[in-house]
Amino acid sequence: MTREEALAQARAAAGHAANLAESAQGAAYSESRTHVAVPLAAAGALWADTARAYAAIAAVLPEPKPASDTEIQGV
Repeated sequence: MTREEALAQARAAAGHAANLAESAQGAAYSESRTHVAVPLAAAGALWADTARAYAAIAAVLPEPKPASDTEIQGV
């Protein structure tokens, strides 16, 4: 796994966490959906943990080497 791949996974997991947190908040304020607020929040917390794990992995992976001038020009 490269650093960029780990960061992409972290971003995706953070997006899932945010979506689930928003759903949990909406459910918490809904009289007919309060029973799903806690499971949604728990799932969001798991995705947040996953995002943090991928971010930690990315932090220890080496940064990609910059392309040389000849690679940029296609030579």
